[in-house]
Amino acid sequence: MTDLTQALAARPSRYEGAPTPPTLDTWQDAPHNRWAFAHVTEFVPTTTIHRQQPDDSGITRLDALSRADRLEQRLTDAYTDALVVSRRGEVIAEYYREGFAPDDRHLLMSVSKSVCALTLAALIDEGSVDPGAQATRYVPALAGSAYGDVTVQHVLDMTVAVEYDEDYRDADSEVRAQDRIAGWRTAREGDPVDTYAFLRSLRSAGAPGRRFQYCSADTDVLAWIIESVTGRRYAEVVSARVWQALGCEDDASVTVDPVGFPFANGGISCTARDLARIGDLMLSGGVSGGRQVISSSWVSETLAGGDPELARGLAIQQTHPNASYRNQWWSTGNARGNVYAVGIHGQYVWLDPKTETVIVKLSSCPEPVTTRWNDVHAGLFMSICSALEG
Repeated sequence: MTDLTQALAARPSRYEGAPTPPTLDTWQDAPHNRWAFAHVTEFVPTTTIHRQQPDDSGITRLDALSRADRLEQRLTDAYTDALVVSRRGEVIAEYYREGFAPDDRHLLMSVSKSVCALTLAALIDEGSVDPGAQATRYVPALAGSAYGDVTVQHVLDMTVAVEYDEDYRDADSEVRAQDRIAGWRTAREGDPVDTYAFLRSLRSAGAPGRRFQYCSADTDVLAWIIESVTGRRYAEVVSARVWQALGCEDDASVTVDPVGFPFANGGISCTARDLARIGDLMLSGGVSGGRQVISSSWVSETLAGGDPELARGLAIQQTHPNASYRNQWWSTGNARGNVYAVGIHGQYVWLDPKTETVIVKLSSCPEPVTTRWNDVHAGLFMSICSALEG
């Protein structure tokens, strides 16, 4: 791993035509993100999530989706880096933009949250974690913080109530502070020394369970619980409980802070094909390769969604009026039962139970998140699923 300047000097032609090279403070912004999202391991400290042996199944085309109107142009317009469509566990269509290959890893942003939840679900299934227990049972150091009097389920559902601003454009927001602590941006004097200290510093904004509040710090608390319960590093647990259990073809990675704490809320990178296995697991009731990896009850609870009233008034409900959040997954609340994992700048795992289809989209959209991009992606995924119904 080198710093960003050295990484660019080594590959001066590969930052996708941006007029100037990215810096540690601009790599997440367009147009730099097109290069950077596929090369995170070259300039942010990472650790590996190990796979099993590869099984190269080849590349298919978009022929199976030919009924989807103007599909390739829509993928280009939506800054798509990779698209994989899997039906009943079999990849039926793929798309990769020029310069991005099937075995290239891509930053997942907050899709990483859903991977974290699956890892924790495995520990819940075996009885190592009780979702109804206080988070401090597993991490006593959280006493006195915003997480001192909340349950693990509050954290999973993001109903904690934290003094935390998730404004990606505000340099003074807590989410940007997490970026700095994780090594994603230039550190400031006075920043907490590591993620452990940052999480302990967060304060309560009210009683838990009354309101949904999207808060990336919640996922890192879950990662802390995972490490505390298992006595192992987060990447090792994700490897054993998810990546190897699903027989993933390629290693994944997760960025880490100066003391090795994982950026669980957004730092995983992997291939689109391996990410599709996560969706297949959800639509198969937690079964992969004939093995029950996650309990069917946990999967069913997640697919059922949360209470949309807890999220009433949030921007996402302009696209999905009955949107809710459960176990670090989003539910549209629509008649099709669509549930999805999503990350800023257009990362998706979209589940369509009606057609037994998983759609993975990896992107480098210019803006982190807007209602326009929510609408664009929902429309795209609906078109793909409608094409499969014909």
